[in-house]
Amino acid sequence: MFSGPSGAGKGTVLKEALPILGNIVYSVSCTTRKPRHDDADGETYFFMREEDFKEMGLKNMFLESAEVHGNMYGTRRDIVEAELEKGIDVLLEIDVQGAIQVKNKMKEAVLIFIRPSSNEELERRLRSRGTETEEEIRLRIKNAKKELASADKYDHIIINDSLKDTVSRFIEIVEKYRRESK
Repeated sequence: MFSGPSGAGKGTVLKEALPILGNIVYSVSCTTRKPRHDDADGETYFFMREEDFKEMGLKNMFLESAEVHGNMYGTRRDIVEAELEKGIDVLLEIDVQGAIQVKNKMKEAVLIFIRPSSNEELERRLRSRGTETEEEIRLRIKNAKKELASADKYDHIIINDSLKDTVSRFIEIVEKYRRESK
C-alpha cells in the first residue's frame, strides 16, 4: 500500500516507478467523488453513485473503504485477489484508514507512507495543482495533519524532497520484499 497526504507526490512517484518495477498492477479504486478534467473512468477511478457504493459495501465487496474529503473510496476485493492469485503484485494507493483495514486483513501487505519535506511544501504543491477550491485546499491540509500523525503505523516512510531519490527508495523497498518472498 502506498499512502500519503494529498500533494505528497504519490501519483508522480508511481508514474515513474511502476514501469521500472514490472509485474505489478495499480489497483483502481472506486469513488463517489466527481471526476476531474483529467480523470478517466476505469483508469484513474471507477466513478459511481453513492447508493451503488453503499450497496457494494453491504455485500462485503470492498477490501477496504473509507470516507475521505467528504467522498467515499474503496478497493474492490475481487480485483485484488484475482491479480494476487496470478502472482502479480498489487499496488493500492489509498488513505491511512484504508491501509490499516487492509493490513488487518492481509498481514503480508507492506505499508509505505510518502510525505513532503514540510507542511509548507505540501501547501505549495496543493495550490500549484489548481484543481481544488480554497475550501477544499483547507480541508486537505487539515486532513494531511491527521494522516501525517498516523505515519508511524507504516512499515516505511519516504520523505519526498527529490523525485529521483523518492522513486529510487520506493523501488528499493518493493524489490526488497520481492526478494524476501521468494
